Amino acid sequence: MHFPRRSGILLHPTSLPGPHGSGDLGSEAHAFVDWLAEAGQSLWQVLPLGGLGPGNSPYMSSSAFAGNVLLIDLRELQQRGWLTTEEIAPPPGRDDARIDFAAMVPYRMQRLALAATRFAQRSSAAERAALAAFEQQHADWLGDYALFMALAEHHGWRDWCEWPDGLAAREPAALQRARETHRERIAFWVFCQWCFFRQWAALRAHAHSRGVQIVGDMPIFVAYQSADVWARPRLFELDASGRPTVVAGVPPDAFSATGQRWGNPLYRWSEHAKGGYAWWVERVRRSFELVDIVRIDHFRGFAAHWEIPASEPTAQKGTWVKGPGEALFRAIADALGPLPIIAEDLGVITPDVEAMRQAFAFPGMRILQFAWGEGGAAEPRFLPHRHASDSVVYTGTHDNDTTLGWWQAADEATRHHLREYLATDGRAIHWDMIRAASASVADTAIHPLQDVMGLDSSGRMNFPGQGEGWWAWRFRWEQLPADAAARLRRMGALYERLPKPAL
Repeated sequence: MHFPRRSGILLHPTSLPGPHGSGDLGSEAHAFVDWLAEAGQSLWQVLPLGGLGPGNSPYMSSSAFAGNVLLIDLRELQQRGWLTTEEIAPPPGRDDARIDFAAMVPYRMQRLALAATRFAQRSSAAERAALAAFEQQHADWLGDYALFMALAEHHGWRDWCEWPDGLAAREPAALQRARETHRERIAFWVFCQWCFFRQWAALRAHAHSRGVQIVGDMPIFVAYQSADVWARPRLFELDASGRPTVVAGVPPDAFSATGQRWGNPLYRWSEHAKGGYAWWVERVRRSFELVDIVRIDHFRGFAAHWEIPASEPTAQKGTWVKGPGEALFRAIADALGPLPIIAEDLGVITPDVEAMRQAFAFPGMRILQFAWGEGGAAEPRFLPHRHASDSVVYTGTHDNDTTLGWWQAADEATRHHLREYLATDGRAIHWDMIRAASASVADTAIHPLQDVMGLDSSGRMNFPGQGEGWWAWRFRWEQLPADAAARLRRMGALYERLPKPAL
């Protein structure tokens, strides 16, 4: 699919300002949309919108379909009368620069529980009807998700294969007893999803009103401890007890000498094929109900994935195993038509991966930081003069250091090459790289907000292969340079990336 020439900003909603321990879908998110429009940016790229997994990663959610309840705007719940002003007072000792997950999660969950109780006690007939309509609209996944979350809580978040046999095996009688026993907590999780989807729809509508589209992010794999694997175990490579036999990851690379052992269960692609890839079709369809463009993470995994025996502690002893290839995307296209999908084609890219991407006209990704490097680490295909129009160029992604942090750690040979290539002295390297991305022939340019702000490594969002201590960065409005919006808009005008006026 051909993308119009435009640009945008990469920022996950958790990184927004706000008084309740992390960013959310409230007024600050709406204000950020307004800032994007002022800056001439027509895209807002986010990370996966599902719940957090181990290490607080948004790439290990408990559901491929549910939203992150920690993004729910508590002020909107207070305005509806389900929380009091005192109850949404900012927590003492909060850190506006980073998320303290240990404090933020219980703070928000306690208030969501209060709101759910008051909704049950005092909601109007119209509100109850809206919730019922939401349940019906999302019946194909919501019931399994809410029951899974209630059971996971009840069993202390132990892996679902360790639950009593009747529940682990999803025996109908055991499930019915669980629905009756945990009725209130199931209703809580349904209520939270309704709130998330309502608030997200309002935010997306505001973005559209300002000429901004949302770029979402779909992880290729799902977490083992998820409603998806529990509800449909035959679609995953599990043994008779429900445990993974092999898990996902990538081989040793520039990020990690032992590779990355993600631990997600791998798909039993033969079962997906028997069902016409119906689960994947529904997953993609639901994703486009939330966002306008979908970036599919680890696209090369559909051609072949790195299969690691579940007993191995690292990713070193894995093997490449063939995936579904074009058959999957053909089934999606037959069901849903052409879709605006970005293929994350980073890492070891073989000819079959490139052929699969081109067969469906998915733009790939070009990361400027990868174009330069020491010791043979540079990938020349990422140099701006080698870009193609059917690509999305980034200074860096959520997995990279910030541009300034990367520059400060680079060796002198890398810096010299970059100074010569961009004809710069490097004193404002983040703006030099933003300009290079903007000038690229790539149809789409995305800039992490940290680079617009000129932050060093303290603004880094994630470090692949390190399981703890990441995903916590937040910004404050006063940190944004006063001229940032004007500079971005000027670059948009120079390089023909400004939104086209409506006819």
